[in-house]
Amino acid sequence: MDVRADPTRQLVRLRGRSYVAFVFSPVVPIVDWLAEIDATLARSPGYFVGKPIVLDLAAVDLSGSAIAHLVGSLNDRHIRVLGIEGVAEDRLAANMPPLLTGGRSCVITRNEPVQKAAEPEPKPKPKSLLLESPVRSGQSIVFTEGDVTVLGSVGSGAEIVAGGSIHIYGTLRGRAMAGVNGNSSARIYCQKIEAELLAIDGYYQTAEEIDPSLRNRPAQAWLQGDSMKITPLN
Repeated sequence: MDVRADPTRQLVRLRGRSYVAFVFSPVVPIVDWLAEIDATLARSPGYFVGKPIVLDLAAVDLSGSAIAHLVGSLNDRHIRVLGIEGVAEDRLAANMPPLLTGGRSCVITRNEPVQKAAEPEPKPKPKSLLLESPVRSGQSIVFTEGDVTVLGSVGSGAEIVAGGSIHIYGTLRGRAMAGVNGNSSARIYCQKIEAELLAIDGYYQTAEEIDPSLRNRPAQAWLQGDSMKITPLN
């Protein structure tokens, strides 16, 4: 009797996972815009490597070939485009990154079903994140719902991303990006500033741009119009 076992069927498991993406919004002339990208990479080489990048083309009118050339120019700079938005789909060739729609610069929350009167209301999501341990080199902490407080230090190569303000009660040696959901009133505080990069609502300063007199001192950073201010923290 020939008995053959049927192969076990392997089910495909689909999971959702969200990432904070950088949005590039080119302006004309594209050559000058790419020169600004080059200047950023010169100050912080490899910063965008491995980061999700979305290319927003709503502010420019580019042909299909021009879009392909722009994506190629970013690839040459080791900037990989995850998707493109703000352009008609027929301008994207088959080998181009996909067209994305529906992206928003705000925290997305689910609409929960109406609870019965007898059931307790769901607890609200926390608006702040407290880290009691240091953030070590290579770690990336992303909390887009509100403020992030670190009781220790943030190591070189580490990253803090917050929808609100960032409070660091130790030395900031890595990168701190506050107000990533468009919160221009967010601030960054630290007891000792040795940061690789500071950013608030998309405006940033790298280590080379921070006043050397502020090094190893308590400091705070905030936005004044379209520029970032960094001053001693009294």
